Amino acid sequence: MTDTPMARGHGLRRDIDLLEALASDEAQRAGGLGVVRLAQLVGREKTQISRALKALAAEGIVERDPDTLEYRLGWRLFSLVARTSESRLVRVAEPVMHALSADLEETSHLCVLHDREVLTLLSVSGHSFRVHGWEGRGVPAWRLSAGRVLLADATPDELYVRFGTAGEMPVPELWSLIQEAGRRGYARVSEEFEADLVGVSAPVRDFRGRVVAALNISAPKARLGDRLDEAGRTTARAAARVSALLGFEPRPVPLPRKTPL
Repeated sequence: MTDTPMARGHGLRRDIDLLEALASDEAQRAGGLGVVRLAQLVGREKTQISRALKALAAEGIVERDPDTLEYRLGWRLFSLVARTSESRLVRVAEPVMHALSADLEETSHLCVLHDREVLTLLSVSGHSFRVHGWEGRGVPAWRLSAGRVLLADATPDELYVRFGTAGEMPVPELWSLIQEAGRRGYARVSEEFEADLVGVSAPVRDFRGRVVAALNISAPKARLGDRLDEAGRTTARAAARVSALLGFEPRPVPLPRKTPL
């Protein structure tokens, strides 16, 4: 077949059909799909599907389970999506952070969860005081207010898997702090990470409602300690604005039913 732009576009469309099938609810529930089922879903010959999957697997776009021989979306595709999402997150959050830092006259940070640590993607200063060197630095999640909101979606079992051997903070205590932050709408710490340093954090959610980042304000206790809750509420409103820009729409809380007299 002649390698024309039209032919290449047609081949790309076929590959996208395969990727959409591997991203379907059926594939997610099953943990992958075999060549026969994929051929049925996209309406192509099994030999064509097999060749296409081998080419995609060679590039890391899909991967094949060595036991079941079924295919699923691969590491390289997730890596590309993660980098794109992270870039958009920073781009969307930065102007909101400038406004937040100007409002509170304190440094704001955009944080994400990386394994058991909180990683700072961006810091914006609103004051002469500046916490230097936070970008790219990882800090144990259980020690920070940001960690407690970034772990909002975790179950107790997931916390045990992630932190059960850490020893610095018992998982039941961490779970209690995470639940407290969820009820309040923001987390707060006072000198738990570093002497004379206090902070608040609020969750940033994506269009699925999942916590993908945290907005944090950190400052010396002498300057922020007396207005920590005010800063928490302000930070929560800023985080809600970033969430809205990422497509998050909070569901209305249903009103309690009145009991008939």
